Amino acid sequence: MLTKRASARLARTPLPEIAKAMALVSSADLRAWVEKIAVPRHFIMEPDENERVALWTASQLQGWGYHVELQGHWRNVVAMPEKISGPVTLVGAHYDSVGGCAGADDNASAVAAMLGCARACSRREAQIGFVAFNREEDGLLGSQDFVEWIESRHEPKVAQAHVLEMVGFASDKPGSQQTPGGLPVKIPDTGNFLGLLVNKDSNELLDEVLACASTYSPQLAVIGLRVTLGLERHFPVLLRSDHAPFWARRIPATMWTDTSEFRNPYYHQPGDKPRTLNYDFLQAVTQLLVACVLEESETKKS
Repeated sequence: MLTKRASARLARTPLPEIAKAMALVSSADLRAWVEKIAVPRHFIMEPDENERVALWTASQLQGWGYHVELQGHWRNVVAMPEKISGPVTLVGAHYDSVGGCAGADDNASAVAAMLGCARACSRREAQIGFVAFNREEDGLLGSQDFVEWIESRHEPKVAQAHVLEMVGFASDKPGSQQTPGGLPVKIPDTGNFLGLLVNKDSNELLDEVLACASTYSPQLAVIGLRVTLGLERHFPVLLRSDHAPFWARRIPATMWTDTSEFRNPYYHQPGDKPRTLNYDFLQAVTQLLVACVLEESETKKS
């Protein structure tokens, strides 16, 4: 396993139109969306709230001009460009929570980031799609069903996926960050960075995200973990989110995360509420996401 970081030496010449799109992301909007989503909403334990969040998310995406459908038995919310002319870059996040938990970081923060990206990109003719998965907390059932469904269709094909898993908790306090037990890596002990996770099929995707971070978000510390030689099979902690079904189908995918319980003390607890999040951090992560997917779109055109 190897770690890589964003740094000035990776920076490229920024594109002005991408900087303009990033500026559309506001911390106030992200906070409002988190507060809207962050109620107990487990598929089985809180079915009414689970459905309400799905329908509200779908209505936001539809209002920004995407073609939206509720996919599969688990009610994944899928939003695609009205005109598809090639493989899409996908942004995904699960919208369910653990039963009895508001799930502000897990995973309302990620759904808010996805929505912020969707709105910022909606004014551009880009091949970018969005999906809010259900039942991540029940063994990744929603994302497994989605990947099987999308792979069975003629279009759209998924070129790469950015999967968001808890992206709103950050702390500048030394000792606030832990390293997952057993992983042969060394990371800072201060939990104020964005973590990225890729496997052997996603190496180029990690390099692109780190270059975008270095170019457009130099103030945001970004650390990527590259899992080599299929070692994820031996470390279950690396396969706990919705990127795993993409990896299983060899679709390039990276997981974006604040590292979950290795930083956030409220993980899967009733205390995971909107007031605990760092909205400046969430805004910076969302702005980086916008830059990455739009850069990928521009690369496809050239």
